[in-house]
Amino acid sequence: MISSDAAVHEKIVRDVLSWTNELNEEATPPLLAQLIHRRLRELTGSIDPYEHAKSIHNQLALRLLPELRGEIEKSSDPLMTAVRLAIAGNIIDLGAGNDVSESDVRQSIHQALTEPFADEQEEFRQSVESASDILYLADNAGEIAFDRLLIEQLLPKKITLAVRGAPILNDATIVDARAVGLHELVEIIDNGSDAPGTILEDCNSRFIDRFLEADVIIAKGQGNYETLSDTPYEVYCLFKAKCPVVAAHVGLPVGTQVLMRSRPGFSQLKYGRRGDAK
Repeated sequence: MISSDAAVHEKIVRDVLSWTNELNEEATPPLLAQLIHRRLRELTGSIDPYEHAKSIHNQLALRLLPELRGEIEKSSDPLMTAVRLAIAGNIIDLGAGNDVSESDVRQSIHQALTEPFADEQEEFRQSVESASDILYLADNAGEIAFDRLLIEQLLPKKITLAVRGAPILNDATIVDARAVGLHELVEIIDNGSDAPGTILEDCNSRFIDRFLEADVIIAKGQGNYETLSDTPYEVYCLFKAKCPVVAAHVGLPVGTQVLMRSRPGFSQLKYGRRGDAK
């Protein structure tokens, strides 16, 4: 994304590989990614190498919204259809792949609307219906427009949308949330962190206050799952299981759409557990 010079590529790869040898492989993937991308930004001088890709994916998702709202309007269960479509948007993840095309997104939408998914939907339905204060943790740019569909179904409840505090991969920031019009619907805050997940000890006090005050937390994406799956708070993780490690951790095939409540004591996923993910 930053240079076509193979010599630059080699220099960066060698530097990062040497540097990662010092990292603790028992750390969660989002923590390792945070540290690696900080190093990449130092080496390249690029604050946000994914800026252009994020803009393209936001525009793509916005073009699809009228069609997707039509699917929700004709559904016999608008809330769960919106949940499915929000999870479909999780395919827009440049941490899991080099590119995401409109064809990939449409295939994910088709899968979301037609295939079974692993869910705790009745628990989720009861939780959001009884909640008066919901914290929604966004994941990626582009995907955040799909989140708008679910947020529209949850209104007029009090909803706070939390995004990353600084650019990391193609994760959504306040710029992306505003680009898809979410500032017109809900309050938007950032978590103060540049990790591609929610590492609570790395987040700012404003975010922590909202996290502790919320009746229900909706957390999008694998990164949020990897960092919040064993929290004692009521967190519902919505994501596609896009890699074998995460799929093994939840006991489901790769590609499965997941709606799963956090489980205290359900150990966090580590890079060092590839052979025996729990």
